[in-house]
Amino acid sequence: MDITQVRIFPVDEEKLKAFVSVIFDECFVVSDIKIIQGVNGLFVSMPSKKRKNGTFRDIAHPLNNDTRRRIEEKVLHRYQELVEGGKDAGIRPLPEDTKDGEDTITWD
Repeated sequence: MDITQVRIFPVDEEKLKAFVSVIFDECFVVSDIKIIQGVNGLFVSMPSKKRKNGTFRDIAHPLNNDTRRRIEEKVLHRYQELVEGGKDAGIRPLPEDTKDGEDTITWD
């Protein structure tokens, strides 16, 4: 399975840096992935749902460490390109996926 596109949706918050959508094989998307600033640097958090007891459970996640590593590397690399390149890197709004004024960056 190949990652064919990564969409970054920057957020102006202290810890939450961006939402991410990852497209696999040009036919399957996983949305609501988060890039979070942790104590030891940036990390990728898979989409999750809050349970009635207050805990969270991933609703989509890699089944093995190699796949997790590949997703994290690609997502964080693209995010760093966004941060370093700013609006010159091709950031543009995606009306069907974003609120007014939000920027995104996509890669094919």
